[in-house]
Amino acid sequence: MARKRQAVTIKHVAADAGVSLQTVSRVINKETGVRPEMAARVQKAIDRLGYVPSIAAQRMGGSRSYLIVALNDRERTIADWRAREGTDWVDQMLLGGMLTCATYGYRMIVELIDTHSDHIERELMGAIAALQPDGVILTPPHSENPLIINLLESHGISFARIGSRRVGPGFALTMDDEHAASSATEHLVTLGHQRIGFIAGPSEYHLSSWRIEGWRAAMAAAGFEDDLLARGDFSYASGQAAATTLLDAAEPATAIIASNDQMALAALETCRDRKLVVPRDVSLISFDNTPIVRFAHPPLTAIDQPIADLAVRAVELIIAELAGRDAPQQPVIVPATLDLRQSTARRC
Repeated sequence: MARKRQAVTIKHVAADAGVSLQTVSRVINKETGVRPEMAARVQKAIDRLGYVPSIAAQRMGGSRSYLIVALNDRERTIADWRAREGTDWVDQMLLGGMLTCATYGYRMIVELIDTHSDHIERELMGAIAALQPDGVILTPPHSENPLIINLLESHGISFARIGSRRVGPGFALTMDDEHAASSATEHLVTLGHQRIGFIAGPSEYHLSSWRIEGWRAAMAAAGFEDDLLARGDFSYASGQAAATTLLDAAEPATAIIASNDQMALAALETCRDRKLVVPRDVSLISFDNTPIVRFAHPPLTAIDQPIADLAVRAVELIIAELAGRDAPQQPVIVPATLDLRQSTARRC
């Protein structure tokens, strides 16, 4: 019977490289304080022996779990999954976060917490107790929730707040929603539109007000009225109601910016119901740029949210703080871009 191959351990790596166990642990964890030539020697031993770091080895220098948890809104996330509407916020967050975590020997998972729960403190503390994460990534609206922020700070957990400009604990990261909305508006102005409507998101999301501010600033700079504002809740139905309001105005909108893809698709359908052709009669711009808008008819011009890049920076900031490195100036801005497609055209 073939003899079972002995597993390679951190002790084998240390012996092969001629260094201490602590030195191997620091190299595995990509910590500072190891000379480059020493780190290279250890890495060669790891590669030569085919060593795979274990959690036990990673914890040698302390009590880390090497786990980063992303907290997402339970109600909205589950609703999106069940509707299968093509939203990919969580996918993009995992793409950026998981790959970056793996580079540093960490793991990342998503935990759902109910934003509106009366037991949010109990839910959050239950998750922390069960998972014991080294770091937490907060997404909107959690990233602006003082209760969550204060709980994480009081427990000494490193965390990043995506979609936040709030001064305070944790790392604030934003795609500069105000500038994104302003650039979308400016694009429509250059096409000759003056009656540009805006469908905002719910007020519990601070980014909703930032986007309104960006739209208003661009309208004011162009010398146009900003009276075409309607608010939705990111759902398709609310987008239909908001688009109806904008198109029923005494001087209706000739262009509409919607604060997410579902409301933009609802606006597109509302135009069709009225025999209005996009973009001949009404130009349309969306936020998010999830896959579904690329296959709409016509494909929608959209603000592309750099969700994966934001997750990358969030993970990097958390791991850097755990390693004792200085934090950069905040908020950390990962700018959004405007992807031009066929849903905007010059005003005739």
